[in-house]
Amino acid sequence: MEELLERLLEECRPYTTAGKTADYIPELAKKDPSALGVYVIGSEGKHSWAGDCRQPFTLQSMVKPILLLQALLDNGACAIQSKVGVEATGKPFDAINAGERTLDSRHINPMVNMGAIVMCTLIHGSSYEERFQRLMKLTGQLVGDDTITIDQAVYLSEKSHGSKNRALAYLLKSHGILEDDVEEVLDCYFRACSIQVDCRGLAHMGAVLANRGRLPDSNRRIFPAPLARYVNAILMTCGMYDGSGEFAIRVGIPAKSGVSGGIMAVVPTRMGIGIYSPALDQKGNSVAGIRLLEKLSQELYLSIF
Repeated sequence: MEELLERLLEECRPYTTAGKTADYIPELAKKDPSALGVYVIGSEGKHSWAGDCRQPFTLQSMVKPILLLQALLDNGACAIQSKVGVEATGKPFDAINAGERTLDSRHINPMVNMGAIVMCTLIHGSSYEERFQRLMKLTGQLVGDDTITIDQAVYLSEKSHGSKNRALAYLLKSHGILEDDVEEVLDCYFRACSIQVDCRGLAHMGAVLANRGRLPDSNRRIFPAPLARYVNAILMTCGMYDGSGEFAIRVGIPAKSGVSGGIMAVVPTRMGIGIYSPALDQKGNSVAGIRLLEKLSQELYLSIF
């Protein structure tokens, strides 16, 4: 596996020049666009890696399946679907999904910004600090590292340049979908996006979802199997922004990308994969990361289709 990962990584390295870093968040714009790393954790617990796989980066939108999972654990699937839909929007992740009159919650999903902001309000806790700490605990379990922290510089950068997300949150508030204080909700969301991980952490999260809620090394269950099926289904249809359909054809596995350049991928019953390459395409997905996943899927017959 290590030889395969090294070979594919070198084949895909030229694609790092085909995209650019997310410059609308100044701290992310500073990242090295030539970085490329991959980490794989098999369902039996075997670890394999290549490249810049231990370079830290922030979760960004890859926190959205964690927000969804925490909300599911706290409320159940029926309550979540009464607040946010499950269909792909076919629009950019930060699109304002509103018609001329009413914003319909069924027309957003947990993998776009509006849906993720709503997920923050569904996490249980007496304060947003308590909600965030509960989210951090779950994140630590999923990424296999209970010492994770937020990248303070990225958090402050997101918070000071978050006008679009504020507009989305106030739109939700105006339509009665968001009831809590907008700034408190957004602070929780910005902090969640700024949690720092590496490729190993993403692979560990993917392996837990691949194992339907069980940790890859100990096989200890941390959440019920039906919730893994729910999250994986949403990832398959909505996880790669408005490029999810093409990704399903080219790669064919549940995955979630983030504008930091990471991709967390799930191969049900087989493995979790974490990739980092911060040069993005116009849809916000890692250019080299998708190419690497595509080649890995072809070599190992990973597609679920």
